Order: sequence, then structure tokens, then C-alpha cells
Amino acid sequence: MKKTTLLCCILLAAGALYAQQEQTKRDTLRAVNLQDVEVLSLRATETTPVAFTNIGKEEIKKNNTGVDFPYLVNMTPGALTTSDAGAGIGYTTLRVRGTDGTRINVTANGIPINDAESHTVFWVNLPDLASSVKDVQIQRGAGTSTNGAGAFGASINMQVSEFNSKPYAEFSASGGSFGTHKATLKAGTGLIDERWAIDARFSDIGSDGYIDRAETKLKSYYLQGSYFATRTTVRFITFAGEEETYHAWNYASKEEMEKYGRRYNSCGYMFTDEYGKDHYYDDQTDNYKQQNYQLLIDHTFSPEWSLYAGLHYTKGDGYYQEYKDGRKLVEYALVPFEMNGNTVKRSDLVRKKAMDNHFGGGIFSLDYKGERLNASLGGALNRYVGDHFGQVLWVKEYSGALTPNHEYYRNQGRKSDGNIYLKGDYRLTRNLNAYADIQYRHISYDIDGCNDKWNDATDALQQLAVNENFNFVNPKAGLSWQINRNNRLFGSVSMVHKEPTRNNYTDGKLHERPKEERMLDYELGYTYSNGTFHAGANIYFMDYKDQLVLTGELNEIGEPLAANVPDSYRAGIEIMAGVKLPCGFSWEANATFSRNRIKNFTETLYEDEWVGGNRWVIEHGDTPIAFSPDIVANNILGYSYKGFEAQLHSQYVSKQYMSNSKQSDHILDAYFTSNLRLAYTFKAPHTRGVTVGVTVYNLFDHEYENNGYAGSGFYMDGNTKVRYNYAGYAAQAGINALGHISISL
Repeated sequence: MKKTTLLCCILLAAGALYAQQEQTKRDTLRAVNLQDVEVLSLRATETTPVAFTNIGKEEIKKNNTGVDFPYLVNMTPGALTTSDAGAGIGYTTLRVRGTDGTRINVTANGIPINDAESHTVFWVNLPDLASSVKDVQIQRGAGTSTNGAGAFGASINMQVSEFNSKPYAEFSASGGSFGTHKATLKAGTGLIDERWAIDARFSDIGSDGYIDRAETKLKSYYLQGSYFATRTTVRFITFAGEEETYHAWNYASKEEMEKYGRRYNSCGYMFTDEYGKDHYYDDQTDNYKQQNYQLLIDHTFSPEWSLYAGLHYTKGDGYYQEYKDGRKLVEYALVPFEMNGNTVKRSDLVRKKAMDNHFGGGIFSLDYKGERLNASLGGALNRYVGDHFGQVLWVKEYSGALTPNHEYYRNQGRKSDGNIYLKGDYRLTRNLNAYADIQYRHISYDIDGCNDKWNDATDALQQLAVNENFNFVNPKAGLSWQINRNNRLFGSVSMVHKEPTRNNYTDGKLHERPKEERMLDYELGYTYSNGTFHAGANIYFMDYKDQLVLTGELNEIGEPLAANVPDSYRAGIEIMAGVKLPCGFSWEANATFSRNRIKNFTETLYEDEWVGGNRWVIEHGDTPIAFSPDIVANNILGYSYKGFEAQLHSQYVSKQYMSNSKQSDHILDAYFTSNLRLAYTFKAPHTRGVTVGVTVYNLFDHEYENNGYAGSGFYMDGNTKVRYNYAGYAAQAGINALGHISISL
């Protein structure tokens, strides 16, 4: 009997211990899942041998008082920003290591954000998304395998989520120079019945812009519903943006700036009246709506195994319209007409170019985290269909039969993009980790229909017949050595491939066909950190075959054109350092010194750039790659004390060539700018906190341009070829300010 009683007690104790362990494991798993879901497979860690920078939610929030997302991350090594309107709101772009936005992979929760055809991210279509971003990781170079467009200079991985365990509400507002204003309202239910949560955000942003008539109107929302089980988290997220911007993409030549001022904008020009007053078309606007939907599931099988999967769909719908003077009617499928006994073949008109886009698909990653091995098997399958079409809305004094919304071109792009990757980080010894990563990517891309470019050779609009298939294998490998507690050394080599963009097919020279690109990326880095001080250096060499480099020219909507060059490279060193002292003082600095060159660049000039005709071939030897400054440096001084914060951010960018032929009148001059942010946070009755402050941009009122275009042609003077160059510059605002307030409940 005693043995039986003892056995029962042992069994009951064992059962209780097992139940307690299982409950602890469930509680642990639940605690993990109640955190915002992260796409671990796309993120670099401290043992991943790549160069990366993490930017947390609080840092983003402090600077998110009005300007677009690229301006919130431009302190990243090698990064610089541009703004068409000149004040950081509207059409803005980000470049890293000299590479433009079409070569920077962007994901939100692991889902591709880059436009499937242009490969760029139109941040103007994602207004104030930063207010819903948890954190951002920017990987420079090839980075780790990711979903969507190939990363040829950097990848940006955003965790977008708004989960809070307790109910909350927050209102923030900004206002200042150039009629700029921003209002954001955020609220959440917190955890309901330990299972459910709803979070929402609404934003309104507007600005008159620094450039004449470059006004911007932006509206957006974010809505998230979450369900939490013991091992599973399910989230449905939808966010959308609506934008209306007046065109400011023509930029201005130096001569125009001297004559009309730095804020001159030729977009929409119609005529000058008898009193010398210029008249502009009021509806010279760009309009676009974009809705994004994401269904995300994260399931934890055990502390070692987890699965992340998502479905997504994006609907894009928009147009821009503009006044065009002296256009050939036949190019718009219009019949010449008679007026006062004369046949009118050219006339002023208003045209509208529109698009209707659908992008959807799914992603997944199966992750394993063991004592020595961390591994991920993941991938994505996406499908895009986009209609592009143009209409004539009005023709000056037209006497023919003009049907409403007369359509003159239409084409459709279709793209299937699938990839699968396997990556792993294995601890060889206590301090040495080996990393391996291989991705297979297949792309099928078709365009058919009629383009909007006139082909004089056929006396008709250009017919599009693109049918391309690409199969890429992208391997990566490296080592990370934690020398001791404070010192780390890493090295890696990667091969990546990239397909051409839509513009490479539709907006280049009619007789040229773009080719795929390949890059070999070599990275060697060192970091030191002791808790108070940190420093590091990263040496990179990016060796390209058939790189599509920007030529400096623009298409008709201000998008940069590119062309293949057989051999080119980007090489440089990135240096970082920082200190944070108990007294509240902090200092961060980074600088990128680089050499970006095309080997044996051959330039072809045309007597008539677009039609062809006589050519002039010039051998230049090695030349700098366009829009690739040799030096980009950032310095950030900060101080905080009892709720008061001050930060001075300064950036220096050396001169850049806007074309690849090293022409002295194709240069963007070097510039140095500083922004000062002051803020004070205090407690007020019935609030969790109130923050008031002001940000002064371009503190020292430096006159500069950060973007532009350039090109060349030639004419015959007798038997002599004479070169001519032209250029336009995106003037940026002088000293300006935004005041802001944020109230948290």
C-alpha cells in the first residue's frame, strides 16, 4: 500500500512538473507571439556578414514631423535624398552608395513594395507610412536574400505594425514654411480578451513646396486587426495613400534660374500675355491612389521552429495630365484640320496618361533556431498586371471630331516573379560563424500594345513586343568572427542579378535593347563597441557586368533613363563612430569615401537624339558614374536632459556628375546642409506625455541643388561636329522650419 501511495505521489508530482513545464513553455511562446511579428528570415543579425544599420521606432518618430520617409533614413552611411518640390515632401527619392531607387529593394513585413515594372518605390504613394513603422533595417550592398526586386545597392526591410497591449491614442500635428502642414491621429484598443487588438491611423499632409506651384496634397490611413493564440498570431493590415501633386519634374537650367529665380518651374507653361504675364495650366497634376492589403500568419511550432506566411494585394490607380504645346496631331491619332485656309498639323493640347495596376501574391519563411544553427527556407510568388493608356482631353481650336477622352495609345505589362532561398548561419566555434545563402529567382515579363513614343522610321507609334524570361541564381557566403566581447570582423562575397525595368524597354533609344545585369559584391567589415563608444569600418567592392547606369537624361515624366555599360564598379570605405555619455551628450558620425567608375566608356551622340540619324561616337576611357558622389558624410550631435532634446544633423555631399561623360557643365556642386531639431517632452493632466518642438532645416541657408538631369547632342558646322550640352537642376529650399506637437493618451 505504501509503495502504491508512493508511486501515485511520484506520478502526480511528475504530472504536475510536466504540466508546469508545458504551461511555462506555452506562456513563453505566448509572450513571444504577443510581440510584433518580425520577418526574421530577411533580417541581418550581429553574426550576419553584411553591412547594415537598424533604425528604431523612437528615432523615426522623433524626426517624423513632416518630411517624406527617405529624409528619415538619410543619416545611413552612403545615403542621400532628393526632392522635386525642394522641401522634402512630394516626389522624393533615396540613393545609397550612388545607386538609385530602382536598385534598392524595399519590403514591408517581408512583402515587396517596389513597383513591379519600374522597380522603384514612389514614397508619395505611401504618405506617413513611417508613423506605422516599428523599425527599419537598411542593408548596404547585395545584403541577404529577400523578396521582390534585386538589391544592387541596398535593401530596406520595414516592420510595419501598430500593436500595443494597452489602449492608447495619439495626436500629432506640424506646421511651418511653404504652407506645410501634417496631422496624424493614431488609436488602438489594446488587447481585448487576451486575443484581439485593433489599431488605426489617419494622416493628412500638405505643402505648397519650395518650387513654384509644386503643391502637394497627401492623405493616408492604416488599419490593423490582430488575433493572438498561444502559438499563432494572425494579422490583417490595410494601408492606403492618395496623392495629388503639381508637376515639378522639369527642373530649371542655370540660365532660367538667373532670369526667373531659383524657384522657377516651367511645368504647365501655356503662354505669355501682352502684359508679360506668364500663364500656366491649373490642372498640371499627378494623381494616384494605392491600396495595400496584407494577411500575415506567424506560427511557432516549438522554441526552435516557426513559420511565417503572408498573402498580399495592391491596387494602384492613377493618372497625370499636362499641357503640351505645338504637338504633332498625327502622334495623338488626330487628323490635321483646316483653319483660315491653312492645314494645321500641330497644335497645343492637354493629354492624360493613366494606369491601372494589380499586384498580388504570397510569401513564406520556415525558420529554425538551434544552439549552433539558424536557418531559413523562404520565398515568394507574385503576379502583376498593369494597363497603361493615354487620352487627349482638349485640342486648341480643334475643328475635327474629338471624342471625349480620345484614346491614342494603350499597352499592358504582365510580370510573374518567383523566388526561393535557403540561408543559414552556423556557429563553427564559440566566436566564429559561417553564413551561406542561395536564391533562385525566375521572372517572366511581357509588354504588348502601343507605346506613346513616335517612331519616324515607321511613321507610327512605337509597337511594344517584349517577351522576356530570366532565371537567376544568387549565391552568397561569408564569415563573422567575434574576436572578443568588443571586437568583430566579418567578410562576405555575393553574386546577384537583376532584370531591366519597364523604362529600360520603353523609354530608351528605339534601336537599343536592355540586358540583364550582374554584380559581384565583396564586403569586409570591422566593428568595435564597449557600451559607451562604438566604431567601425566597412570596405566594399561592387563589380558590375552590364550595369544599367543613369545617363542623366529624363523621360517625359521626369524619370531618369539608364543604359547598359559592359564594365563598371563601385568601391569604397564606410567609416562609422559614435559615443553616448551618461550626462546626456551623444555623437554619431559616418562617412563614405568611394570611387565609382565606368571602364572605357563609349558615348554616342546623335544629331537628333530620339530619331537617330548622324552619330558621333566618342571614347572617354574611365569616367565617373552619374549621380555617384565620391564623399557622403554625416555628423549628428545630440543632447538630452529631463525631457529636453536637441540634435544637430549635418550632411556633406561632394560634387556629382549628372551624365557619364565627365562634362564640366553636367556637375551638381558639392553641398553642406544642417538641420536642427529641438523638442521638449512633459507630463500634462490626463495624458501620458506631450512633446512640443521645432525643426529648422538648412540651418545655415545654403544654396544648393541635390538632383537634376543632363544630356548632350551635336550639330554640324560645315564639316565639323560641334557638341552641345544641356542640364537642369532641382533647387532646394533655403532655411525653413516646422513646428510640431504630439499628445499621447
